[in-house]
Amino acid sequence: MHEETSQETGRDSDRVVDRLPASLAAAWGLRARPGKGPKPGLTLERIVAAGVKIAETEGLDAVSMGRVATELGAATMSLYRYVAAKGELLDLMVDAAAGQPPAAEPGEDWRSGLHRFAYAHLALLRRHPWVMRVVLSGPPLAPNQIAWMDRGLSILRGTGLREFEKLSTIMTLMGLVRHWAQITADMSTAAQAAGETTDEAILRYGRLLTRLVDPRRFPALGDLIASGILDLPAGDPDEDFEFGLERMTDGIAALIRRRNESGECAGAGAA
Repeated sequence: MHEETSQETGRDSDRVVDRLPASLAAAWGLRARPGKGPKPGLTLERIVAAGVKIAETEGLDAVSMGRVATELGAATMSLYRYVAAKGELLDLMVDAAAGQPPAAEPGEDWRSGLHRFAYAHLALLRRHPWVMRVVLSGPPLAPNQIAWMDRGLSILRGTGLREFEKLSTIMTLMGLVRHWAQITADMSTAAQAAGETTDEAILRYGRLLTRLVDPRRFPALGDLIASGILDLPAGDPDEDFEFGLERMTDGIAALIRRRNESGECAGAGAA
């Protein structure tokens, strides 16, 4: 009976893998890549690298199967032997840009580890801003993205958090990072378009807000304006990010204390 169950589980696993896009299965080494093709030397790695190069130099909107084929000196149809659709190509491009997560530091506690993880992810998105423009098609499945997820979860091992709490922590953290990277990138782009620095744009916004806001109608904003904070240069552009990161980890620390004080076991795990 046990042997039959194991065989059924193995067949189910095989069926799950079979439903993976061929290009993603190839990225995991689970499926052979085309040995022959209309263009000798064409590989999945070269196709993905060409897509990344175009995104880096010309922007995400310039990426298409035809444009990638031109970059490689190949026929567009030859790419479809390796990547079935542009969406698959974008997923693999994001994975290539992600690379490997930062390695663990000896003796590092979970809080320092999460901070370093967060700033490494922020640096990644700033090196490759086009990544933030790729619409998420689902949970991560590509190898490097899974490595990032595993690294984040590993930081929280031994904290006493349940498994779903660890996952929720990493998802919330990466959402915070992505949101901040997007905001700062958009603000920088808008300031450049107006011929200003980000500091100049923020100060101009403060002056405009002062003229528009009636403190009797918007008393809380009136308090903010009266504090003079909007008259000051922005300073460290990531100060607000650090504030949010600290408050998030404060909350996680409180949850860890509660778990440990109550003696709840992380293995209780389910929701």
